[in-house]
Amino acid sequence: MRQSISTPRYGINVADIADLIATGIGGGAVSQVFIGERRYDTTVRFPSEARNSPEAIKDLVLTSSSGALIPLSQVADVRLQTGESMINREMNHRYLMVKLNYHDRDPSALVAEVTKAITDKVAFDRKKYQIEWGGQFEGQRRAEARFKLILGLVLGTMMVLLYGEFGVLRQVLLVLGVVPLATLGGLIALHVTGTTLNVASGVGFIALFGVAVMNGVIMVANLNRVREQGLPLFEAVLVGAGERLRPVLMTASVATVGMLPAALATGVGSDVQRSLATVVAGGLVPATLLTLFIIPTFYYAIEGRVARRLSAATPAPNEA
Repeated sequence: MRQSISTPRYGINVADIADLIATGIGGGAVSQVFIGERRYDTTVRFPSEARNSPEAIKDLVLTSSSGALIPLSQVADVRLQTGESMINREMNHRYLMVKLNYHDRDPSALVAEVTKAITDKVAFDRKKYQIEWGGQFEGQRRAEARFKLILGLVLGTMMVLLYGEFGVLRQVLLVLGVVPLATLGGLIALHVTGTTLNVASGVGFIALFGVAVMNGVIMVANLNRVREQGLPLFEAVLVGAGERLRPVLMTASVATVGMLPAALATGVGSDVQRSLATVVAGGLVPATLLTLFIIPTFYYAIEGRVARRLSAATPAPNEA
């Protein structure tokens, strides 16, 4: 409801009209009641038939300075109009909050779609008005920023530890080669199950990287151990990969089977655990295949090339 106040007449000012509206329609405390040690306000307002329509509000009566009873319609224009029921302020600026709920949608994609629709269909002065997104979307953006930082630290720490273990960069990169394929497997699992990529699934990717890299370390370390026994490179790769077949399969199988109940859960509150478990269970399948077959193959190719370079660079005894 909006009221337009005309020039003061009959000795009635704007404050009198505002008091009538605030007290009669909104309600106002006129006294207090004590019950024991507690104090309660006694609030009064006009009955519903006197405040539920513009016509009834126009008939409300004001008392002038001379004691005359003046209808509100004589000093104010009362009409029904759409407007704000409450004016909110933050940082000395007015703001209007619009709430919306969504289901089975990625918040980032939803915000991008709504922003494009507003840009195409709503015209407003961007110097005076601005749109800000909050709630779960704002929390997710902060979590994504922290997740990127944590992911960088995790990968950096992995590289440092792996280099300390193997001492050569080529084997470090060989072990970290399981990360892209594990990531691809996790993304495929999310797509097949219709699960959105969120912070929970990001945490699942970190756990997936840990298991996949651990299997890669087991494989490469054993290949190095067998090779140090003096076996030829090809035979060392066959023996070393065969020895680590069951340990790698056992590690991946336990992690995958252990995550299946969470990945298949559909109860209340299962969204977070389902995203995490789907990534781990889906990503370990290609990561395990990579560890068992691709890593030994690339190990043989890389180490064979390095050995050939070293033999070519080393002069023969008769040339010394």
